[in-house]
Amino acid sequence: MRPPTIRDVAERAGVSKSLVSLVLRGSDQVRPEKRQAVLTAVAELGYRPNAAARSLSERRTRTVGVLLNDMRNPWFVELLDGLGSRLHDSGLHMLLADGRLNRRLGEDLTHTFTDLRVDGLIAVGTLPPSEALRTAAGQIPTVVAGAREPVLPHVDIVAGDDEHGARLATEHLIGLGHRRIAHIAGQGVVGELRRRSFEEVMREHGLADTALVGQGDLTEEGGYRAAVRLLSTARRPTAVFAFNDIACVGALSAAEELGLQVPRDLSLVGYDNTYLSRLRHLWLTTVDNASHDVGRRAAQRLLDRMTTPDRPSETVLAAPALEVRGTTAPPAEGGQRP
Repeated sequence: MRPPTIRDVAERAGVSKSLVSLVLRGSDQVRPEKRQAVLTAVAELGYRPNAAARSLSERRTRTVGVLLNDMRNPWFVELLDGLGSRLHDSGLHMLLADGRLNRRLGEDLTHTFTDLRVDGLIAVGTLPPSEALRTAAGQIPTVVAGAREPVLPHVDIVAGDDEHGARLATEHLIGLGHRRIAHIAGQGVVGELRRRSFEEVMREHGLADTALVGQGDLTEEGGYRAAVRLLSTARRPTAVFAFNDIACVGALSAAEELGLQVPRDLSLVGYDNTYLSRLRHLWLTTVDNASHDVGRRAAQRLLDRMTTPDRPSETVLAAPALEVRGTTAPPAEGGQRP
């Protein structure tokens, strides 16, 4: 049995094919009773529009390419939820690609998106410099989400306020009485912003001499290794602020292996407020970087840029908030002084 066609829908509804097309495109130039007749016919026949044919006629694919830094990172979950919901409201669909796979294959999957003629492109997270991304941004509307680079002409950036978020985490630990505080730093511009803000807050409170920084790589293993180095110093820190929740989980494992109880012997703060931080056996104090809001705003910026592609670039920052849970407490007696 052949699938129903737009002609079948028109005959069932008693209207023309052009009117069916108007209804399917969501046009407001159709009388309510005609619209309902078409929608009823579509439902009764089980009609599905031919996406390929519609793309050719409209010169649009109704798809948006989303290039993620690393799909294993749970931080992307809520951002993608916000991104996808806003795009869906506008009749657009996401196509996902993993930037980590780019590096493994030695090729840039951005080319795949341009070959598929996506209507827009969103780069999520800190991605390595890419000439392909720069070229694509010159051809199709592009937005960077959850990162502060690359900075490209006519490309908007939507991210959390990393400097303010790092300040919230550091001031929380200082407010609890901690003086020897370490930071497991991340990479790229975002990592630099959080590290610099941590050091600035410590300096403002006269604690520059007791501020420690260890380099991580955004992974649990990287957080673990950095924490082992930091916690093995002669005057170990009483608190650690990690670049993200994953690194914080690694720091938690390091503390347990070294015989330290959290938060009695060591306070820990993560960043991103991912589902990991809300697991009951972890229950991490963390910074909520408004990732769902960042996703929705990034989608809206892309929709705006699809309408007016040549307008000046903008950077939009969402306000973070501190989520205090079970991994922070005042330092044990004797741990407050450098």
